[in-house]
Amino acid sequence: MAEAIDQAVIDQSRARVQELCDRWGPQVDYLAIRLEQSEGTDIFLRGGQAETLSEAIAIGGHIRACYRGGWGFASFNDLESLVPSVEAAVAAARLVGHDETLLAPVEPVQMTRHLPLTGTDPRQISLARKKALCSHYADLLQSIDNRIATTSVRYNDVAQRVLLATSEGTLIDQAWSDMEMRFAATARNGDTVQTGRETTGSRKAYEDLENLDDQVMGAAQRAVAALDLSPVRGGSYDVVIDPILTGLFVHEAFGHLSEADMAYENPDLLESMSLGRRFGPDNLQIFDGAAPQGHRGSYFYDDEGTPATTTQLIENGVLVGRLHSRETAGKLSEQPTGNARCLNYHYSPLVRMTNTWIERGTTPVDDMFADIKEGVYARNWLEGMTNGEMFTFTAGEAWMIRNGKLAEPVRDVTLSGNVFRTLADIEAIGDDFYWDESGGCGKGGQNGLPVGCGGPSLRIRNVVVGGEAETGYE
Repeated sequence: MAEAIDQAVIDQSRARVQELCDRWGPQVDYLAIRLEQSEGTDIFLRGGQAETLSEAIAIGGHIRACYRGGWGFASFNDLESLVPSVEAAVAAARLVGHDETLLAPVEPVQMTRHLPLTGTDPRQISLARKKALCSHYADLLQSIDNRIATTSVRYNDVAQRVLLATSEGTLIDQAWSDMEMRFAATARNGDTVQTGRETTGSRKAYEDLENLDDQVMGAAQRAVAALDLSPVRGGSYDVVIDPILTGLFVHEAFGHLSEADMAYENPDLLESMSLGRRFGPDNLQIFDGAAPQGHRGSYFYDDEGTPATTTQLIENGVLVGRLHSRETAGKLSEQPTGNARCLNYHYSPLVRMTNTWIERGTTPVDDMFADIKEGVYARNWLEGMTNGEMFTFTAGEAWMIRNGKLAEPVRDVTLSGNVFRTLADIEAIGDDFYWDESGGCGKGGQNGLPVGCGGPSLRIRNVVVGGEAETGYE
């Protein structure tokens, strides 16, 4: 939220939302009022030409009311609509509620927490300077080779300030900034088309988006180089993946299954994700949490006022935890984990990941290739998709492994499988580690929520690798 807002307006809002909670709270089991102001920039260049160039300020809020297990929700972008929105949400909750409200308890807090930047606030940078940075990166992408057919550069920053008040006595004032850039170059040679991508993000400083020339050029260079590579021969291989792919895997393939709203609404998934079930080797540790500072999924309190935590999901290969809102924790008789998040005031909070990672192992990375007669080494990623427990990821670049050594580079490498089987097939966990701050997560129509993910290199046996002559495995 813009720091230029008159503090008197904030003070008046504090008093007003607390008054409304006191007035309307007794009519429902739970009432939350969330006011928000955001200020941001969005720039998109295709082929060096600006298709989007905008700055915007948004002010609004939403109301959530719960009565006998039924929820009422109302959002607004005019503060004059605050009272009618409270009335509408309360009326809707009382209309649909017919069961029991089960919300895990949290201690009410009254707190102001603003996440500090370590460098320049992007709001202090002019739109012209941001556009010039994007144009510079677009020129770099295009300059690599005349076979670069199309390029794209996207820049986005947003500063948000949120005031959350509840009928339980919570009153939290939070603020943070988030920045992201995405780069892509597509190269063409006849019918062969290859794409290279890079993404970066930060909640620390505008400077983190500058001086990315090597990273940007790397995306274009990979696209051009892949034109002359042979496709991988489809089959089942022992695979080594780098930390960036590990981060994508743990977020997309496993993390979403750990979100408890997915489980309590799906008895089959709840059974598959039963606590105490073994999923991987004894040295496999998986965590999620907003408490570790400095990452894009980090914060102090979630959008229900639950403090940020670190939740161990897998301990020594065994499922020991999952991610919760207050409602999912209440329904499953577990502890809330501070994972209820909404993209902005237009939406109600959902159970969402924050920073998700696999803990560092002990195997030296060079040793992970030893005794692999024929396998694949995959780095970075182009795209990925999941469907329940099934996943498919496309590597950004890859090499064959032959007799324990890296051999020829290959293209069109997709990694597919069942997440439960893949976790069980982890053979080695590397002693390296990398935090990837490029994530923007989507769920329930709320796309682009900032997250972090990370991990070490992994060696996994029997991974289905698609390329030339697909195997037909699913």
